[in-house]
Amino acid sequence: MSHRVTVERDGHVLLIGVDRAAKRNAWDLRTISELSAAYDRLAEDDELRVGVVHGHGEHFSAGLDLTDVFPAVREHGPGALSGDGKHDPFGLWKEPVGKPVVLAVQGIAFTLSIELALASDIVVAADDVRFRQLEIGRGIIPFGGATLRAPAQLGWGNAMRFLLTGEEFGAAEAHRIGLVQEVVPAGTQLERAKELAALIAAQAPLGVQGTLANARVALRSGSEHEAAEHLRGLLPGIVGSADAEEGVRSFVERRQAEFTGR
Repeated sequence: MSHRVTVERDGHVLLIGVDRAAKRNAWDLRTISELSAAYDRLAEDDELRVGVVHGHGEHFSAGLDLTDVFPAVREHGPGALSGDGKHDPFGLWKEPVGKPVVLAVQGIAFTLSIELALASDIVVAADDVRFRQLEIGRGIIPFGGATLRAPAQLGWGNAMRFLLTGEEFGAAEAHRIGLVQEVVPAGTQLERAKELAALIAAQAPLGVQGTLANARVALRSGSEHEAAEHLRGLLPGIVGSADAEEGVRSFVERRQAEFTGR
């Protein structure tokens, strides 16, 4: 049986590719399950520091394969999108992965593609990308996080424009509203995502994960006080780590630091 998701280790980076190109990478239940398992691997392997998620072929994803997924959603609710693993790629119904995820998108990137972008940490878009949140035109609403995250992350008006109209928009508009962080020529988006992931992977893992965790507390709680208290508890373990010692030592010795994640 062929896999719906490819998983490849590239040093400290895990490349996760949706591989259902004949169906424009539409996600069925198997795709969701395999993606969730890949996120578990990223979370649990101490040697992996960053994930890169991409779609094989011309398109990132046309969205959910509703004929396959909808019965599960009716029975189990929106948590059906989280798969069978411990970590939810959308970071809503189960624990989010505690390591950075860089997303590379191209071609058609509808519905869940936007929601996965909102759940990821850096998004690189090909200049041919076509975004669309079209659930309201199908008689339903987004249930992978767009209604929760887009207003907070992109601004109310920017979010409502695409959530309530179902209009298609491209790379330039996605960059303007902050949905994507970089636009590159079509065909180069994965390589650029891998370059960014390699830059992140070269940093101190505890520092990267701590930065991500504290920023998430600030964003999701909306409370500066709560985020500050989280930082207070987080900092001692990081400044007392072997990587912190290595960072100071490399600075004094004017060389590139070699971090171990300890």
